[in-house]
Amino acid sequence: MDTRQPIVLTVTHHDPSGSAGITADTETAASLGCHCASVVTAITVGDTRELIGVAPVDENLLVEQARAVLEDMPVAAIKIGYLGSVENAHALHSVLRDYPDIPIVIDPDATLANKESLLAPPLWKAMCDLLLPLATLVAPNRREARAMAGEADVHDAQAQELLESGCHYLLLTGVPACDQQLENRLYDVRGLVREFRWQQLPPAAYGVCGTLTTAIACHIAHGLTILEAVNRSQQFTWSAIADSRRLGMGRPVPNRLFWTCKD
Repeated sequence: MDTRQPIVLTVTHHDPSGSAGITADTETAASLGCHCASVVTAITVGDTRELIGVAPVDENLLVEQARAVLEDMPVAAIKIGYLGSVENAHALHSVLRDYPDIPIVIDPDATLANKESLLAPPLWKAMCDLLLPLATLVAPNRREARAMAGEADVHDAQAQELLESGCHYLLLTGVPACDQQLENRLYDVRGLVREFRWQQLPPAAYGVCGTLTTAIACHIAHGLTILEAVNRSQQFTWSAIADSRRLGMGRPVPNRLFWTCKD
């Protein structure tokens, strides 16, 4: 069996515009020298301007998709994104507990574009209770971290509360810093490991956090340490955003194959 191209399994929604979801993850994996297998958790209706609707897949279908891949292919890392329903979180947990040796990276998106989604609180709770304990790394933005860590009101405390769920590392993204910069903070159970600062770029279409977490999963699949994977994945994601293209009438789409356009 040829294992020179590591296999990464992405578990997330389908975005018809290709800005986010399965298509974006597949582009990211291909750009980083991985093969992307996929489990679709929800079908969305939307474009580069807005999300119009979401239809979660049945939890039994999610299980069948995941087991079909995991029982056939030597998956080197798993990325989990939007799950679509609490039932899907429970179903995915039932599968992943049978594969404890595969690294798992989580982008804990419970809302997609709908920040007022009534689904978000129970879905975040299900992820905290069921999936974070299985995770190698979870990468919430500051809004997601605040929503999931209900007892903490500062970034360091939020990170530590989420790490107490059992995940090994937490990457808190999008913390405002000085001089038009954003800060990402990597934590482990002992506390802050490293701070990374990046020049803030104009907003791109949905899918930036998903791109970052998929890139981390790919770098882990290639055998990099967590610190190396996080560092290289941030550079990859920043470059993809910097080279974004306006493919529709809405927000630009990150160019995850930016390096193919260079001389």
